[in-house]
Amino acid sequence: MGLCTLEEVGLMYSAAPGRGITYVTRTADLVEAQEAEKLGMGGVSCRQGQQTRVAASHKGGNIQVPWVRGWKSLWSGVGTMRSGLEELLELQGHQCLHQETIEKPLSEWPVPQFIELFLPEFPIRPIRGQQQLKILGLVAKGSFGTVLKVLDCAQKAVFAVKVVSKVKVLQKDTLRQCKEEVSIQRQINHPFVHSLGDTWQGRRHLFIMCSYCSTDLYSLWSAVGCFPEASVRLFAAELVLVLCYLHDLAIIHRDVKMENILLDERGHLKLTDFGLSRHLPRGARAYTICGTLQYMAPEVLSGGPYNHAADWWSLGVLLFSLATGKFPVAAERDHVAMLASVTHCDSEIPTSLKKELSLLLQELLCQNPLHRLRYLHHFQVHPFFRGVAFDPELLQKQPVSFVMETQDTQPSPLESIAFKDFDCDLEPFFVHSILP
Repeated sequence: MGLCTLEEVGLMYSAAPGRGITYVTRTADLVEAQEAEKLGMGGVSCRQGQQTRVAASHKGGNIQVPWVRGWKSLWSGVGTMRSGLEELLELQGHQCLHQETIEKPLSEWPVPQFIELFLPEFPIRPIRGQQQLKILGLVAKGSFGTVLKVLDCAQKAVFAVKVVSKVKVLQKDTLRQCKEEVSIQRQINHPFVHSLGDTWQGRRHLFIMCSYCSTDLYSLWSAVGCFPEASVRLFAAELVLVLCYLHDLAIIHRDVKMENILLDERGHLKLTDFGLSRHLPRGARAYTICGTLQYMAPEVLSGGPYNHAADWWSLGVLLFSLATGKFPVAAERDHVAMLASVTHCDSEIPTSLKKELSLLLQELLCQNPLHRLRYLHHFQVHPFFRGVAFDPELLQKQPVSFVMETQDTQPSPLESIAFKDFDCDLEPFFVHSILP
């Protein structure tokens, strides 16, 4: 899986083979868009396939790039931190190139405000603790961070670590978004959610460590196409339990898609990536246009108001794709064109599907969110789920043999790389190839 980026005139274009092309306004802020929701305005965040996020406040259909306000609010909120950022940039340019630099105690770090900003979600970890980690490979790289496969020598276990540059977080004005993502994940404890292992910060980076999964649902779907109906039913039941659990906690995910569903060693799913999630109390409404274009509900594409029912539309798109091998509506270049396609082109459900599955897809892909399936008891009595026990422990006991058969064989062990200063020495490693 490769990823190439091009930064030009405040825009970043990302391309991943087979997963589309998108655009991102470099300094736009999802949090600012969420603040605009309180004022009855909206924000824009669009992705196609495995995409980079887009977020910009909008009013009257016009997208604005609020980089001036973003930086002004940043500096006004941090006071004297500007000099600290300048020092950090100098450190980033020089210290990582000189291994002989002696590490100072934490109390002598030159940018203490730059540490305090990310507390308490990202606590400080001494270097001796970071030395227990050895990098086994580079899993993925995007504009919002890099995911590494690491070995924790103390626990003798493999984990995935998402590494985010502190400078980029401030440049893109996404500090509150990063902290909210961690806060939500710490609140969640569910067998079908990718659990959060640990978070910490170094001088230059933020680290989010989770359990390691070797594949995702999109990769499997790309390899096999249509899924057997029994597998669609099992994955649907697991996702229903996850979404009902999140909605009961007043959390809306807003980016349910195949790329954000990992598969464990037994073939069962783990929902991940809560970067666009937010707390949304029952009865409240959201207005931010965010998510992945082909999975976004009509009410999201139009700028709201919308609620948790938008996640159920995304589930309908996902199940349609698993069952048919294609998306219900082709991807468009932006949310305006996508809204026109979704509104005027009714999804044709193949006649080859059984009527119970066809009925489920019709009730999930309902244009009116009030008529959409959205409560657990709706699914428990649905004919497609006849005989299914909506219990996580029982579902996990069901075999997913075809998943196990099609999963890629584990690559041969790679030579691990240990770093004296894990935080400082990461940059040269990011040029290495991504794991197959």
